[in-house]
Amino acid sequence: MQKIRMHSVIERLEKMEHEYRRQILHAAFGMLVFAFPFLDVSTLLLLSFLIIIVLAYFPEYPVIAKFLYRKPEPGSREELTDMNDGVRSARNLAVSVFTMLLISQMLQFTPLDFPLYVIGGAIAISTFGSSAATFIRHRTRIHLNGAARRINGGGDQHLLPSSIVMLGIGIVSAFVAGFWIAGWGTLGVSREMVNMIFFLAVIGSITGALFESIPSKVDDNISVPLGAGMAMWLFHAFGYSVPPSEMFMALMFSLVLGYLAYRARIADLSALFSASLLGVLIIVFSDIFWFILLLTFFILGGAFTKYKYTYKESIGIAQSKDGVRSYENVFSNSMAALVLAILYGIYPQYSELIIFAYLGTVATATGDTLASEIGTTARSQPIMITTLKPVRAGVDGAVSVLGEVAALLGAMVIGVLPVLFGRVDGALTVIFITTAGGFLGTNVDSLLGATLQHRGMLSNSGVNLVATFAGAFISGILYLLLV
Repeated sequence: MQKIRMHSVIERLEKMEHEYRRQILHAAFGMLVFAFPFLDVSTLLLLSFLIIIVLAYFPEYPVIAKFLYRKPEPGSREELTDMNDGVRSARNLAVSVFTMLLISQMLQFTPLDFPLYVIGGAIAISTFGSSAATFIRHRTRIHLNGAARRINGGGDQHLLPSSIVMLGIGIVSAFVAGFWIAGWGTLGVSREMVNMIFFLAVIGSITGALFESIPSKVDDNISVPLGAGMAMWLFHAFGYSVPPSEMFMALMFSLVLGYLAYRARIADLSALFSASLLGVLIIVFSDIFWFILLLTFFILGGAFTKYKYTYKESIGIAQSKDGVRSYENVFSNSMAALVLAILYGIYPQYSELIIFAYLGTVATATGDTLASEIGTTARSQPIMITTLKPVRAGVDGAVSVLGEVAALLGAMVIGVLPVLFGRVDGALTVIFITTAGGFLGTNVDSLLGATLQHRGMLSNSGVNLVATFAGAFISGILYLLLV
């Protein structure tokens, strides 16, 4: 009877459309995490290695060929190649799992720890979450383009609904997997542990959705599990968490604001999830106001990107993609703010210093963006910051009077906001330190653009990253000197 049922299941899988069959098998791989409590890391490491060997050296084995191979359409050029997405993706997923288990095994000889419940959560995100997202995306493509279209020929298009599904399913499955692995064999899981598991599930799922939304030649079965796993491991090491209710509210707030930016064409999908990740972390480690302050920068930057956009486009200095920001823009301008927000939560005894440094980095990002978007429209010819010689608008390191005034006012806005909302004491001191840090940080950006970026040693994103840290450092030093 059991054999008949198994045969019936296999027949149904054989008749199923290939993409659905692949995703069911992909999700079934995730069920292995529920065996984690019964096996040690060494055994799991050996099993994952054997799976890699099987998929690498026995791809023609009938069972593998039947269920993982994607049959090309008659007359397709793919008949001339040996490429097979199904086998390659399965192998890449096994490699990712093996890599995380290997790190966990090696860390057993050190004070550090990469617990199985974190690895299990990352696997759940990259199997259950990714499979659900691909299923939705596949159905959407069929609906939009017709069932006759070859599904895999349309490019690597990531749709918002499928990414949101991945995020939701990823959080739930990572939490269930983590709770199962961490709680097995004990009388119960402590409230602190539940908080940590949910906290890591949210962080890992946003990271996984972010990596999936970034166009890349790297297979999602490598980037998603390793990206989610490394992010979860990092924040597990901090030992910091908040109650699930607070985490959920932070997630919803960040997602809604990110979605509004996406709909307003200020941000693309990767920027939406980048901003959501930043928002969740900044809110839980510091305060919602400090995320709103960072959002002020993004709103001002997005708004002034559209300022005289046609003119800037005509002279070849406009932002690409109609000014829509990507994850690179988000992280290069906000990484310093994120680091400071995390430090604020971990080292509350230095909270005032960290707040002033945070204001300096956001003021730098704001001042630099406004200087670039407004200054390039100046009628007067800009000059190079290092030589003071006239140059054309848009050249790295070029500055103008209009741009400098825009930088000063942009930085001042960031200094005024916390004063207006009663978040800091000493209004004049706060405004001065913030404005000075932002204005000087903006000019550090110009100096780096004229030197290191001009020589190809730093990209534009690298310049922004260094400049925002410089703005934080300047405001921090001014705080120590004046307060």
